[in-house]
Amino acid sequence: MSDDRTREIADGRTTLGIELGSTRIKACLVGEDLTVIAAGSHEWENEFVDGRWTYPLAAVETGVRAAYAALVADLQEQHASVPTTFKAVGVSAMMHGYLPFDAAGDLLVPFRTWRNTSTGPAAAALSDALGFNIPLRWSVAHLYQAVLDDEQHVAHIDGVTTLAGYVHRRLTGRDVLGVGDASGMFPIDPATQDYDAAMLSAAQDLIGVPDLRALLPEVLVAGQDAGTLTAEGAAWLDATGTLQPGAPLCPPEGDAGTGMVATNAVAQRTGNVSVGTSIFAMVVLERPLSTPHEELDVVTTPAGDAVAMVHCNNGASEIGSWARVFGRFAEAAGSPVDADTVFRTLLDEAAAAEPDAGGLLAVNYLAGEPVTGVEDGRPLLLRAPDARFTLGNLVRAELMGAFATLAIGMDVLHGEGVAVDRMTAHGGLFRTPGLPQRQLAAALRVPVALEATASEGGAWGIAVLAAYLEHAADTSLAEYLDTTVFGSAATNVVQPDDRDVDGFTAYRGRFRAALPIQAIAAAVPGTPAGVAPDAATSSGVTTTTAAEPRLPTDPQQEQDVTR
Repeated sequence: MSDDRTREIADGRTTLGIELGSTRIKACLVGEDLTVIAAGSHEWENEFVDGRWTYPLAAVETGVRAAYAALVADLQEQHASVPTTFKAVGVSAMMHGYLPFDAAGDLLVPFRTWRNTSTGPAAAALSDALGFNIPLRWSVAHLYQAVLDDEQHVAHIDGVTTLAGYVHRRLTGRDVLGVGDASGMFPIDPATQDYDAAMLSAAQDLIGVPDLRALLPEVLVAGQDAGTLTAEGAAWLDATGTLQPGAPLCPPEGDAGTGMVATNAVAQRTGNVSVGTSIFAMVVLERPLSTPHEELDVVTTPAGDAVAMVHCNNGASEIGSWARVFGRFAEAAGSPVDADTVFRTLLDEAAAAEPDAGGLLAVNYLAGEPVTGVEDGRPLLLRAPDARFTLGNLVRAELMGAFATLAIGMDVLHGEGVAVDRMTAHGGLFRTPGLPQRQLAAALRVPVALEATASEGGAWGIAVLAAYLEHAADTSLAEYLDTTVFGSAATNVVQPDDRDVDGFTAYRGRFRAALPIQAIAAAVPGTPAGVAPDAATSSGVTTTTAAEPRLPTDPQQEQDVTR
């Protein structure tokens, strides 16, 4: 152990980041040099209750406490030290969704996560009224859908927030959001770095609430004071009572914002791709888009700059399912291997496969996919009689299937003339070097980079934003990341390969042509709509736990960065 690290911890010169992902809650502690000192995590799963995906608030408290306790245990083991305070703290979580509270602070309906896509009428009406694309998962779409459905709780709403906003409020007592997370609740005006005033007025008239602005959290940009850890907040986080109040907190952010920070993609003409349960790409815009597009969300960086976001509900889970099958085969054959070896072996086979996957086609839709207009998804594997059905082609088809919807959305950005110098990728899939990075470059037709620090994930990203608090008066967030955080970081950049590009182009054509099959597959009697196949039961029970296949991770390299 290092005496310097031990003193750093004891003196409260470390920074704590907490992120609530879709399958894992992680706590990450960084030193003054922004390297990870310790980490702790807690696994959790969403539940399908009465037709909606949710997490109980009790599970939020239990999970955050467990992740923090695991971090403290890691510190005790490595440095024989237990922190009593921090230089700064930050909270991040999956974006969007719906958490409505009454005046007493009680949750009125179970948390409705980003995964719910039942807000079609509300999103369409809002998009039309505002002249701005409002995605199905945005908080204002959930609010208006509740109004349209005449839900009784609407009359009692005192405020609406996101998951990160809720945890931040428990820690500080303040109802605030970072601008990036807020931009997934309601459109932001980049000029004011606040909710768009004209759109607020139009939405208020449509929804029919007395004061829509009063229902939304205060908006803050990176580096602004977002409150301090209260005594109640310290006790909520640390059940042992060791943690003391007083540490400053940065504005709470969504996982999209922390992904941008973790990949140094907050400046114009930069972007990042996050691959987890969902998959999304973020591109920082030089100018506004010429017209709204259903395939694109317009959100912001944590500093308030406009970002075009292509968000796909379905990411790498289907690849994880296949890896689990092959891992079980190895185990049954008497030669068990770890998850990393399974992935490496499968991707090595795929790297030597045909560029278009030999005529195979894989669709990774475990849920509906708004980008392609699919309401209810079903994973499919299709092949013509003359297709070359090999292990390598199978895995390559699954990999290209994971990127196909993202590429379709990115085509819209290309059509807008949006320039991207490079995209930076992060997520568990990229822990296996080689083909995933190369295939993504071919799918998007832009250089794709991997930063050494990106593997630390969103908990590290929000810790960096918390550390930025003491530097915000002197430098912009983009400059801080360029000079202080990433100045000496190792970067691996892969250019699109012509052969891979041609293969993916052919594959994407098959993918588009096969999309109508989704509606036919969804109509087949069996798995109820919205329920993961391994969660369905013949008895029709409406409460299940979704067993999401998980990509290989280790405690120091959390890769699950999702919506």
